[in-house]
Amino acid sequence: MKKLNRKTHHIEIKRPIKVLQFGEGNFLRGFVDWIFDILNEKSDFNGDVQIVQPIENGMGNLINEQDGLYHVLLEGLQNGKKVQETRLITCVREVIDPFNDYKAFLKLGKNPDLEFIVSNTTEAGIVFDPEDNSFEVLPRTFPGKLTALLYYRFLHFKDVQSKKLTVIPCELIDRNGDKLKAAILNYIELWNLPDGFKIWLENSITFCNTLVDRIVPGFPGDTIGQIQEKIGYKDNLVVKTEPFHLWVIESQKPIENYFPTEEAGLDIKFVSDITPYRTRKVRILNGAHTAMVPVGYLDNIETVKETVEHPKTASFVHQVIFDEIIPTLDLPKEELTLFANSVIERFKNPFVKHQLISIALNSISKFKVRVLPSLLEYRERTQKLPKELVKSFAYLIIFYRGKKKNGQDIPLKDDENILTFFKEVWQDKDLEVVVQKILRNKALWGANLNEIPELKNGIIKEINSYNSHH
Repeated sequence: MKKLNRKTHHIEIKRPIKVLQFGEGNFLRGFVDWIFDILNEKSDFNGDVQIVQPIENGMGNLINEQDGLYHVLLEGLQNGKKVQETRLITCVREVIDPFNDYKAFLKLGKNPDLEFIVSNTTEAGIVFDPEDNSFEVLPRTFPGKLTALLYYRFLHFKDVQSKKLTVIPCELIDRNGDKLKAAILNYIELWNLPDGFKIWLENSITFCNTLVDRIVPGFPGDTIGQIQEKIGYKDNLVVKTEPFHLWVIESQKPIENYFPTEEAGLDIKFVSDITPYRTRKVRILNGAHTAMVPVGYLDNIETVKETVEHPKTASFVHQVIFDEIIPTLDLPKEELTLFANSVIERFKNPFVKHQLISIALNSISKFKVRVLPSLLEYRERTQKLPKELVKSFAYLIIFYRGKKKNGQDIPLKDDENILTFFKEVWQDKDLEVVVQKILRNKALWGANLNEIPELKNGIIKEINSYNSHH
C-alpha cells in the first residue's frame, strides 16, 4: 500500500499560510482544519495552516512524514440518514517544533499573509506562569509562547493599520479569548515589554471568545485496516468525527468579512454575545447527557444510544429536553428545538458506543453545572418542580449509594471527599435524613437545596418508587 504524502498523491498546490495553529491533536484536525479545507474548496479563502507543536513529544514528525495530508472520516446520522464519508485534508502545510528550533518558531510571526491564530492546548493550556520570566528562551506556557511570537511580529509590523490578526482559541473554557488576552497582558508586564507593543496589541489583534461543538473520537484503530484499504493509502493520521459541527465565535469586529463560512455551507455563527449559545449547549447537550446517566444505568442500560432508543428511557430523555430544559432558555424556541433535535440524532449515532459509566465520571460536579440550573430555573419560572429532572436527581443520589438494588457494585469515580460523604450518609437507615443531609451539603450544590419547596419530598418519592419497582 502506498504511503500518503504530496508526492504519492500528486498534490503540488501551495497556498499562502493564513492560519497559525497551536496544537496538532485530533480535535483541531477533525474540526478546525476540516473547516479551513472546505473554505479552500468552496470559497475564495485560499489559505493553508501552519501547525505549532504545543508539547515536547508531539505528533509533528508523523504529520510531516505525510506532508500534512490525512483523511477525516465522518460517521453518524444526518437528517435521519447514516453518513459515512472520507475527506482528504490538504490545507495543513507542516508542523514546526519550537522545542527544537525556537528561532524558526519566532520567524512565523513575520509572515505577512497570516490572518488567524487558532489553538486547542487543553483546558489547562491558557494559564500565566510567573516563573516564565524570560522570552529569550522558549516560554513554558502557550500564552507565553504566543506573547513572544506576537512581540516578534510587532517588531516587524509596527504600523497598526496593517497586518491585523484574529485569535480564535478553541479551549473548552468559558470566555477563552478574554482569558488568553489577560494572560498575554500579564506576560507583557512580567517581561517589561514596551507600551507601544500593548497599544499595537489592542489595535491589531482581535481576541475572540468561542464555543466549539463536535464529537471527535479520533483515530479509528479498530477499523483502520478497512479504511486504508478503501482510500488506497497508508494514512496513520485518520481522524474520525461525527457529521455535526458548530463553531460560535464572539467578536465585536466583523471578522466574517474575511472568513467566508456562509458561502461554504458551514455552521459557524458570528455573534456579539456567546453566552446564550454556551448556556444552550451546557443545558441541552451536556445536561441531557448527565441527566440520563443514572436513570439509564440503574435501568441496566449501557450506552447513550440505547438510552435514547429504549422504550423505558426514550420518553424520559425527550421530556427532560423539550418539556423541562428548553422552557428555561431564552433563545428563539425554533432555534432551540432544531438544536435539541440534532442533539437527539447525535445521541443515536450508530458508529459510537458511548458507555454511560464512562460519562458518569465526576457526576456530582457535572450535575451542579449542567442540570441543577435547569431544575432551579424551571421552578423559578413555573412555580413547579420539573418531574423528570427531579427523577434524575433522585437516581443520582441512588447511584452514589454505590450499589444497584440487586446488590451489584457501581464503579463510582469522583473526588475522594465526595465518595466518602455519600458512603457515610447512606449508612443511615432513615431515607428522609439521608436526602436531607445530601441536599443541605453546600459544598456539593453551592446552596442548601432543602430550602426549595417540595424538592426533598419529590426526591424521596422517586427513590421509594425505584426501590419498589426494581
